[in-house]
Amino acid sequence: MNNRISKDEYYLSIAAAVAKRSTCLRRQYGAVIINNDEIISTGYNGAARGEPNCCDTGECWREANNIPHGEQYEKCVAVHAEQNAIISAARHEMIGAVLYLAGFGSDGELASPKPCAICGRFIKNAGIVEVVCRDAEGRIERHRV
Repeated sequence: MNNRISKDEYYLSIAAAVAKRSTCLRRQYGAVIINNDEIISTGYNGAARGEPNCCDTGECWREANNIPHGEQYEKCVAVHAEQNAIISAARHEMIGAVLYLAGFGSDGELASPKPCAICGRFIKNAGIVEVVCRDAEGRIERHRV
């Protein structure tokens, strides 16, 4: 019997490992961009280069101010995982690609990551055609862009 995992499982596992590099105290996200069965780029959420990370300062401004998930992104110091993966890749490599997205809450439990509206626009402009993630129950979801 072959216990080989599917490609979706494989790439989501890589995205989950990338998420563990996140510097966010609130949620950890990891993104992997795949094209022609090759990893083009990875990214995780964290402060912009040269800025203090929440994990280093010990405070999430949005958490400290009770800002609900999905609101007031402009007040967060983090760059989203999808954005970091996109800016680390050449556009010609992303045309027709798939972005795998994994996320975890501050408790380490599986989150249901979906790109925010801003990331959705980044993804579309990059030429990525599909986003693959897991729902809260761990089922794989595919979203055409």
